[in-house]
Formats: sequence, structure tokens, C-alpha cells
Amino acid sequence: MSIGDQVASNLPYLRRYARALTGSQAIGDAFVQATLEAALADEMLKSALEDGRVALYKAFNEIWANACLETADKPAEIPGSHEAAATDRLKSITPLNRQALLLTTLEGFSPGDAARIMDLDESQVTNLVQKAVEEIDRESSTSVLIIEDEPLISMQLEDLVRSLGHDICGTAATRAQAQQIAAENTPGLVLADIQLADGSSGLDAADDILAIDTMPVIFITAYPERLLTGDRPEPTYLVTKPFQEKTVRAAISQALFFRTSKPMS
Repeated sequence: MSIGDQVASNLPYLRRYARALTGSQAIGDAFVQATLEAALADEMLKSALEDGRVALYKAFNEIWANACLETADKPAEIPGSHEAAATDRLKSITPLNRQALLLTTLEGFSPGDAARIMDLDESQVTNLVQKAVEEIDRESSTSVLIIEDEPLISMQLEDLVRSLGHDICGTAATRAQAQQIAAENTPGLVLADIQLADGSSGLDAADDILAIDTMPVIFITAYPERLLTGDRPEPTYLVTKPFQEKTVRAAISQALFFRTSKPMS
């Protein structure tokens, strides 16, 4: 496989990681673009990309670690939105422990591969992941809306959300149900499937809810490639079914890291 093919096959998932890491499609894509530009300008880096996915993420991580883009000075697309919160939090840069957690959960790298990407020892990555988990346990609680038409998955997500100390403001199997619940009790976080029971779309349901108020949305789907096309705005947080609970846990934690809503009293 050529270098171009290697990069093209992994690029959608690197963009997913960049969005989750930064909390913003615009900022995440800016870092990805900087990575590709650096690879084109550096023959050694371009050659390293022949090693595949680990090398691509390592190149991205070097750009990210050097903070060569002035992301903190970028204006948010919508003042007061999740995008604005992401820009504000990036002034201090997403901590290493969250990078390690996202690499080993959302992106599925082994601790050894994550260590290569982050230029750390494997033991350091393991410790960082543990610190991230401890940080999650200290997070303030919020109210969560689950949009999922498969009862067993919905119950699994309910149990997971409650185990993290959050409340469930409602569960919905259709767009109409989600809209009604959100109108009655605005959630602080939404977990949404893409294809719902009545043929409606979780994407449309999320748009309905975001018209009421701003909150992070995590999409959970068996078909991530349908959304990772670059043809339309892509979800900041996208988890693939069948999911591992630690992956959803990491996505929830990162989404709440950037949230603008106040914690529940």
C-alpha cells in the first residue's frame, strides 16, 4: 500500500481523534492539516508514515505537543457554544492523561503503541490512563439523555451513566420522544444512536435538542464510516458499536471536559 493510501485509510479516524482531543472540528482539522503539511515538507517524516497508523498518530502528536498552531487565539464559531468552551480549555492544552485515555480507548491502541505515539514509556502511559480514570471519578455530575432504540443497549448505557455519578433525564427510541424529553428537562449531555426505531435519525434528534440549548452530544453507531466522510460537519464525539464501556466512559469524560453548562446542584 502506498503512503497516500495508508494516510487516506487512517485519516477519518485521525480526524475523529483530533476532534475528541480538542473538542472542536475546526481546531481538530487544523491540527490534522498541519500534520499532513509537515509530512509533505519532511522526507523523513513522509517515509515514516509507511509504518502505518501508529506513525501517522505520532506525527500528529508531535504537532499537537509543540502547540504550533495558535488555537487559543482562534475565535469560536458560535459564541457561548461548545466550540467556545473548547477554544477556552485549549488555552491550557488537553492534559497528557486524556490523550493516553483517548488513544487506548476511543482509538483502540495498545499501551505499547500509545507509548510510541506519545514518545513515552509504556508504564508512563499506563499511569496516565489511571490518572485520567481517577479524574473522571471526580467530575461533577450532569443530566444525560439517551437516544437509543435497542432496549438492551439503552439499559447498558443507563447503568454506565449512573455508575459515573450522572443522572438520566430520560431515554428515547425516536426523534419525537427525544424532542419531548429535552423540551421538558434540558439535558447536560446526550448519547445518541444514529438510526432510530421509527426510521428517524439521531442526527436530526440532536439538531432538535441543540436548538433548545447547547450541550455536548456523543453519537454511538455501528456505521461510523457513514459519518466520517468529510462531506458534512462530523460529530465531535463518535463511538463505534459494538462498544466497550471504557470507550464510552472516555468519550463522556472528554465531552464534559469541554462542556459549558453548570454542574447539577
